[in-house]
Amino acid sequence: MPPLMSTVSDRWLFWGPTLIWASTWHVILYQLASGVPVLNSVGWRFGLAALMLAAFARWQKLSLKLPLSAHGLMLATGIVQYSGNYFSVYEAERHIPSGLVAVLFCLMVFGNALSGRVFFGQRVTARFLVASAGAVLGVVMIFWPEIASTGARPTAAYGLMLGLAAVLAACVGNVLTLTLTRRGLALVPVLAWSMGYGSVFLLVMSLVTGQGLTFAWTPSYVLSLLYLAVLGSVVAFVLYFKLAQRQGTARAALTGVVIPVIALGISAIFEGWRPTALALAGMVLCLGSIYAATRPRR
Repeated sequence: MPPLMSTVSDRWLFWGPTLIWASTWHVILYQLASGVPVLNSVGWRFGLAALMLAAFARWQKLSLKLPLSAHGLMLATGIVQYSGNYFSVYEAERHIPSGLVAVLFCLMVFGNALSGRVFFGQRVTARFLVASAGAVLGVVMIFWPEIASTGARPTAAYGLMLGLAAVLAACVGNVLTLTLTRRGLALVPVLAWSMGYGSVFLLVMSLVTGQGLTFAWTPSYVLSLLYLAVLGSVVAFVLYFKLAQRQGTARAALTGVVIPVIALGISAIFEGWRPTALALAGMVLCLGSIYAATRPRR
């Protein structure tokens, strides 16, 4: 492990990506408002992130020359984690409320717990599973008005399918990345190649579907893209996977349960969201459950 990462505490490995990804829900709005196709925006984001990760790897004196046998898995990771996952999330929000998408992503806790047990032999306690279920229930309470309105949307079933596909893609991407690092490959070069492959796949898909390659040189688009690439991709994913390496995939997935709560706090500041009594109760239940799930054993 590079010295820089070995000095980061588990607490920062958890709260770093949590706080960053919570803020990206708002920052992505500037990308969507630009008129640039989603395939382009996500492709530029991960292409820029891949270049920065490659530069970071060289600065850390980590070789970018990885075994040829690893490139198949990194290509699969790029297509699944950084293409299919993110495109499905953006597309799902066109058909179902964003709150329901957030609730679906809370299910990653259980998906990661299962995949961690099957593929890596990582065990989770009954207390962890019960507390995680309580946290998911809290998120459901927070977003209940949006969830209740889902039935009025004619394409809600399609949106649910996309949302579940995004969750599945994220879980599979976690397994692929950790499989590569467990083979002794350094995390940063693996992420650089995976994001690079994902970026190329997205941009090729944009060309194939006739959307072309477009970019908006407005300050809001450029600054939001830099934020999403530097913090939302490079910093957040490095910290997240370091946490998964140390504490297991299930505990790392708890970030996805806390993120909607913090994102709503940001929305209250910048977008005028006002919490209901049910939402406040859901926040208390969610955060209390997260504390119970992550509390050290006696």
